[in-house]
Amino acid sequence: MLTVYGMADSGNCYKVKLALEQLGLAYRWVEVSTTKGETRTAEFLARNPNGQVPTLELEDGSFLPESGAILHYLAEGTPLLPGDRLARARVLQWMFFEQYTHEPSIAVARFILQFLKVPDHERLPALQQRGYEALAVMEHHLETRPFFVGQRLSLADLALFAYTHRAAEGGFDLAPYPAVQRWLDRCRAESGVSEMPAP
Repeated sequence: MLTVYGMADSGNCYKVKLALEQLGLAYRWVEVSTTKGETRTAEFLARNPNGQVPTLELEDGSFLPESGAILHYLAEGTPLLPGDRLARARVLQWMFFEQYTHEPSIAVARFILQFLKVPDHERLPALQQRGYEALAVMEHHLETRPFFVGQRLSLADLALFAYTHRAAEGGFDLAPYPAVQRWLDRCRAESGVSEMPAP
């Protein structure tokens, strides 16, 4: 059986849970807290020398870190990863956008407000600006399509849903983004898609 080492209220870990639930795969969840230093123990570092969650333990006892790599591994040969070459590249395009544009602003703002609890943190204005820019890119794309790639849910949607549906916890107002809100509702209506726990 697959084992996930993760934090339930981490968006990067939550993406992996969404994929597992979408695919109906049996798995075991082991809660590991980064805030309590549990990813810095010798035992955990033997699983993932980078000391981060999520980390997936495969059936053969080997370990796979990094949420994007885990998602790709789980989705290989399934409808979550399109068979068409360009469509697969589009999925990766949006997953890279999530990790390098969306997550570094929206998720970090959420971390500062919900985990560090510093509402006047000096980084927040810049994070808010970049986060709203990312949401505007998403809004423009979703104005003419139901999901990020093709006509059905894919890894791109799971990756972006995680922190977007909790954007308010980072101080973001989604009211000006109706296409994003409609997309969130479509994602919520999919089998196996649940809400990420609040911190």
